[in-house]
This record gives sequence, structure tokens and C-alpha cells, in this order.
Amino acid sequence: MLLIPAIDLKDGKCVRLRQGEMSQVTRYSDDPVGMAEHWQNLGASYLHIVDLDGAVEGSPKHLPQIEAIVSKLTIPIQVGGGIRNVDTVQTYLACGVNRVVVGTAALQDTKFLHAIAHEYPQKILVGIDVKNGLVAVHGWTTVSTLTALEVFDSMKGLPLGGIVFTDISRDGMLEGPNIQALQEAAEASPVPIIASGGVTALEDIKAIQQIGGNISGVIIGKALYEGALDLKAALALVPTAGEARSSC
Repeated sequence: MLLIPAIDLKDGKCVRLRQGEMSQVTRYSDDPVGMAEHWQNLGASYLHIVDLDGAVEGSPKHLPQIEAIVSKLTIPIQVGGGIRNVDTVQTYLACGVNRVVVGTAALQDTKFLHAIAHEYPQKILVGIDVKNGLVAVHGWTTVSTLTALEVFDSMKGLPLGGIVFTDISRDGMLEGPNIQALQEAAEASPVPIIASGGVTALEDIKAIQQIGGNISGVIIGKALYEGALDLKAALALVPTAGEARSSC
């Protein structure tokens, strides 16, 4: 199981949001490249980057910063936020991004999802962000009428790299993950789940490990930036970087 530090980009800065609210921003660094190098130096074997402005506006807004991060790191990264057409997928993969996370477009355009999944097998992750049991889109600003289980059914048979499953109510709150929702997602999903939202302590990671084999990773954000969770201590609970990377 991968432990994946997150870097959320807004206005060129590293930030974290509370429950996905763009107005509830805490800025942690003006140097995204330096922050990425920091997590790599502490032992991270993978990195998760979100273009928050891109997620809301529907197109990439931090491509230069992401390209700079890719050029500096030796570990792979995955990127999400505003990826809604084939050209954007191609741009990110061509610049060295390992996997892309597609959210809104994947849920609203089945033909698009099928096309990129088959053109780039295992390189596409689908972001499923849940609020009160329903899937949110457009940078979490709109809640649909779809449940996560309905979305899982639509993805059966696709060569996806996995699903990033986020409980919005837990994101940025330092209150622990929604274990029940993750358990249900892991049992229902046709592809591996990357858990996101609320991971705060070592006990949270242990609890997610207990869910079973369909959890391939855990994204950690605010807990790292606030010092609530030590990355080296967390990495000690999972396979070594080399073993983890081989599972990507």
C-alpha cells in the first residue's frame, strides 16, 4: 500500500482546503517544487498533486509548476484537477506525469473515459469525491444525484489504474477517515481504491490497512503539513519505497 503525500496548488502556492471549500484556504508554502522535494527526501515513493484552480475552471492552471516538479523529482507523480479532454491527458503524460486523475469529465462523459482508459491503460485514475453519500463534481462545487456504487458499476471492464476515493466531509478536518465508506468502496469497486480524506494519525493508516487488498494507497495531506502525522513513522507501517513503487 502506497502512502502518498498530497500537494494542492492554488494561485501557485501549496495550500489545503477544509471540506473542499475554496474560501477555506490555509497556505503552507510558496515553493511547490521545494515542497515536493521535501516529501521525496523524507522517503515518499509517490506524490499526489491537485490543481485546485484547474478543477474549478475546467482546464490546467498550474502546468509550469507541475512540469518543474516532474523535472526535479525521481519518484513518480499523479495529477488531478481540470483534466477534461484528451489533449490535457496527453500533455500531462508527455511531460512525465505517471498517472492522471480524471473526475468531472469521467463521470459526465462515458465515451471520453472509455477512450482514454483504453488508449492509456493503467495510467488513468478516476476521482470519486463523495459528500453525504453522493458524488460531487466541478471541483466539489456541485453535488450530483449519483452514488459511488452507481459510478463503480459504470467502470467495470475498463483498464483503469484505480479510483481516488475522497470523503469530502473528512477532507482537511483532521478527524480521521470514514472507514465504513472506504470498506464499502473497496468491496464494490472493480479496480483498486486509493483512500483520501481525513487521515490524521498512525492508527488511521492501520485501520485502512485492515480493510484489505483492494486498497492500493492512502493520500495524506493536512496532517503532514500541520505536523499531526510524521511521514517517516507512517512509511514504517507500509512496504519499503522500492516494494511500493513496483505495485504502481
